[in-house]
Amino acid sequence: MLLEITDTDRAFYEQHLTGFLPPRMIDTHTHVWLDAFRKATDTAPRGPTWPNRVASQQTVEDLAATYRAMFPASSVTSLLLGMPTRDIDLELTNAYVAECAARSGYPALLVSTPEWPAEELERRAQAGGFRGLKPYLELAPAHIASADVEIFDFLPRQHLEVANHHGWLVVLHIPRPRRLKDPVNLAQMLEIERNYPRVRLIIAHIGRAYCPEDVGDAFAVVGETRRMCFDICANTNPWVMEQLLRAVGPQRVLFGSDLPIVRMRMRRICENGSYVNLVPPGLYGDVSNDSHMREVSQAEGERLTFFLYEELLAFRQAAEAVGLSAEDVADVLYGNAARMLGITHSQQPL
Repeated sequence: MLLEITDTDRAFYEQHLTGFLPPRMIDTHTHVWLDAFRKATDTAPRGPTWPNRVASQQTVEDLAATYRAMFPASSVTSLLLGMPTRDIDLELTNAYVAECAARSGYPALLVSTPEWPAEELERRAQAGGFRGLKPYLELAPAHIASADVEIFDFLPRQHLEVANHHGWLVVLHIPRPRRLKDPVNLAQMLEIERNYPRVRLIIAHIGRAYCPEDVGDAFAVVGETRRMCFDICANTNPWVMEQLLRAVGPQRVLFGSDLPIVRMRMRRICENGSYVNLVPPGLYGDVSNDSHMREVSQAEGERLTFFLYEELLAFRQAAEAVGLSAEDVADVLYGNAARMLGITHSQQPL
């Protein structure tokens, strides 16, 4: 079974999300790929490995079924991304995403590698009907230490020039251990805003600010920007979301999920400035050596719901703290992305 909806899930949905979610939603951050695309690699992953415990693949049909099960009162359209890791064949994942986009009507982004010349990037994006780029830090040159990767190592300026020329979207997962508060990240984010004004930049995961300690003075800095947007995907921290809304306003905040990862049953806490996913015992294998994972008791595990529901509850709490109107909430969950992607009410999801 792809997804079991339990009484706990139904109760959570009814208590926290019914009446809050609009009838139409757009998910600006979700991945589709097949397990068959995996290949051998001698490069260690730069990011956490716990997401691999949730799903080995996600078809576009799986994605549509997940939306129907999780959001019975809402129709959801997705912005499709491939899986941007070195153990997934880049050619196969991009071809599959292009095929899924053509078949489903969902828009899609090209997973890009900095190895491509600008002309090749442009050719690939146009040939596949992609609406922009999904670069990823894991595809930065392998000789660069993970802690030292900079944005322009995996999103080179020549790619940004092409994206700027076409007015493409770029969904950017920022690197470096200090996350959103890192001064190098902030300086390069501002450079993109300043020098590539037609790029529609979306900073994923609120800049990976999953705990208050990840923020520093970042919101004061990005509060001076005028165009860059932020998605809330895989983030469950209402305080961080509240500060984001106060800094940039609801018109530059977008709903994203990071499906299939957020099918995980969990609740997130912060300890010593780092996030920990609390999960049911045994559900995700042996997690004893993963600092971001911790099992709870069987009784507590039975009370855990989906990561995605926890994300949306955190957004509701932040929206209420800031005093967003129902129209503002609908913009974050639908309208802002609809305008960015040119989606009309008449376009129906898969």
